[in-house]
Amino acid sequence: MPMTPQEASTRAREICSLAPIVPVLVVKNTAHARPLAEALVAGGLPALEVTLRTPAALDVIREMSQVPGGVVGAGTLVTPEDVRNAKVAGATFGVSPGATDALIAACEAEDLPLLAGAATASEAMRLLERGYDMLKFFPAEASGGAPALKAIGAPLPQIAFCPTGGVSPQNAQTYLELPNVLCAGGSWVAPADLVEAGDWAGIEALARDAARLKA
Repeated sequence: MPMTPQEASTRAREICSLAPIVPVLVVKNTAHARPLAEALVAGGLPALEVTLRTPAALDVIREMSQVPGGVVGAGTLVTPEDVRNAKVAGATFGVSPGATDALIAACEAEDLPLLAGAATASEAMRLLERGYDMLKFFPAEASGGAPALKAIGAPLPQIAFCPTGGVSPQNAQTYLELPNVLCAGGSWVAPADLVEAGDWAGIEALARDAARLKA
């Protein structure tokens, strides 16, 4: 039987509860995949979102999925083909900037828990109507930031969010203090210059700092 929306949301909540920050990763070189994942997991950030924005992304997911302790998902899912390819590569959850009927159906058919994106109350309500109560708030800062997400949460307290898009060390704690936020997605824990330099110790240190953000 395909995964139900309720089962998918339960699993998404479990993943989002692993750490306060989910690294949003744009990885161009497959050789960086394993040591990058190892550094982030060692730093206390086990849930990893590999965005499908580079030709290497699916290979990166394959490599990272072999790292002990890591929970690897595919970000920027837009089409059913993205979903199928991500699942074959080893992704255990999916993240999308929004949500379409076709994308949701593909994730349910593939038993891939989906963190679907919503930026407004209406979008969140439509997903809740379908049974999804763990969502991505995107683009977070451009959509009004923590004040907007707090306002959405007042009439919709049953929905939890992972804000992503413009989240930084300077504002992450503000999001994490909201009662409807389980975690936040951020790219600062794996900056391109440190990845290119192979500074895995530096990335592990950034991960440790991020892992301390929420008590």
